[in-house]
Amino acid sequence: MRRRLGALIAAAALAVTLVGCAGSTSQTTETSAVVDTTPLDQLDVLSDPQSYQGPSTAVMSDAAVEVVDADRTQTLPATVTSHDQGGDTEVTVTDDSRVIAIDIAGSIAGTVWGLGFGDTLVGRDIATTFDGAADLPVVTNGSIDVNAEAIIALKPTLVITDGTVGPRDVIEQLRDVGIAVVTVDNDASFDGAAQLARDVAAVFGAPAAGEALAEQITSQVDAETAMISEIVPTAEEDKLRIIFLYLRGSAGIYYLFGEGSGADQLIDALGGIDVAAELGWDGMKPMTDEAMVAADPDLILVMTDGLSSVGGIDGLLQDKPAIAITTAGQNRRFVDMADGEILSFGPRSAGVLDALARAIYAPDGSGS
Repeated sequence: MRRRLGALIAAAALAVTLVGCAGSTSQTTETSAVVDTTPLDQLDVLSDPQSYQGPSTAVMSDAAVEVVDADRTQTLPATVTSHDQGGDTEVTVTDDSRVIAIDIAGSIAGTVWGLGFGDTLVGRDIATTFDGAADLPVVTNGSIDVNAEAIIALKPTLVITDGTVGPRDVIEQLRDVGIAVVTVDNDASFDGAAQLARDVAAVFGAPAAGEALAEQITSQVDAETAMISEIVPTAEEDKLRIIFLYLRGSAGIYYLFGEGSGADQLIDALGGIDVAAELGWDGMKPMTDEAMVAADPDLILVMTDGLSSVGGIDGLLQDKPAIAITTAGQNRRFVDMADGEILSFGPRSAGVLDALARAIYAPDGSGS
């Protein structure tokens, strides 16, 4: 569950107070953005992804959130179930004129936008960076801490969240001043993204839009996954062994993401071998030298700002020699993607997969 993941990140943070051409098989070059509009199944992909050397950055060719073409007829008031940490409660939504949608990955705001209710948004979390919402006032301190004063100052009529930001008493403070707060379930998965569309649409009293967006997300992800399956190696021994490493150098945080974190969904859809699943990891695990050596990934997925926070690849390999001796470390094979995109399951899920697939299997636009 995304809520559990958020709690783990929060605990780690509190404990310390908180692109195109990537190289070649013979030489490492600097990371640069991968932006290519050639259909994925028409790319000249790497003949041997395991031997490729050098980093690459995954960049969506279009990072905008597509608004679903659907009936947005609303019926308000709408009474929905809020899945709060203290137990489920019924919340009646009467006014959606000023909405703040916040979570650790920007998924809820993206869903609101995809449903066609983006014009109601008046504030954002730090992970919400897509066009149209990026200029809204930020109401979180860092990725997980809600600034109650900043929210109240915006006079929202409705706050939608998922338990990954808080703390809980701050969320309750919003209710105490008369703001309707709805906590939705937000599973870090493609199926979860579809269900989130339905649940958020229910808050707006627009179930038809929710069903349409859910179907769009599912069909787009299915189509993208099918295309990716055409470009990945067919033999199991030729597939890339991949892990997701969460980095926050300023806080000394190095975590491996396992089952239920969302990283597992990405790796499976990208046709890689999910090393975390292979080793039985779930949620988030503090990175240890022993775990990294045991994993020995061919490729490491990271968030762009996270990688920057540890001094880039050079800083990471110098600080963590256990990573340096892995196959990925020796080949400097890191694929980074913007923090507000890589795990933001929602209307852009297919675009995230497309960008990652290009950075992994066609990092310089040609095979080798």
